[in-house]
Amino acid sequence: MGILSKNEALEAARRDNLDLVLVAANSEPPTAKIIDWGKYNYQKKKKRQQNRQAHLSKIGNFKQMRFGMKISDYDLEVKLRKVNKFLEEGCKVRLTIVLRGREMEHKDLAFEMAEGIINKLENVGTVEQKPRLGGRQISMIIRSSK
Repeated sequence: MGILSKNEALEAARRDNLDLVLVAANSEPPTAKIIDWGKYNYQKKKKRQQNRQAHLSKIGNFKQMRFGMKISDYDLEVKLRKVNKFLEEGCKVRLTIVLRGREMEHKDLAFEMAEGIINKLENVGTVEQKPRLGGRQISMIIRSSK
């Protein structure tokens, strides 16, 4: 539309039932657009969702399973069956062993537990990230071996 005064631009926006949006305030003269703000926001939101979907499809499905140090053998087996199911679906799984209170003094037992879990899962998955301590938890990542 060319260079217009502020009042002329506002009048043009009102006439078309649209919004006047300032694009570059620091330029000389300041640049503005006449757009439907609601439609613009809707399209921007949709674009963000599509980008997020594309990003998630690139990294694949990612699941997480948390264990405590005092977990019973049966509960551990139940969780490992669920992890097996995730791996068979082709997901990556982050396994986290949470250390509470004085369990921090027995990190060696937690690492032994992590190695035991890896041994039980070696027929369906491979270790992508070895067990490592981060704060009060030991985490590792296992991916499907298929």
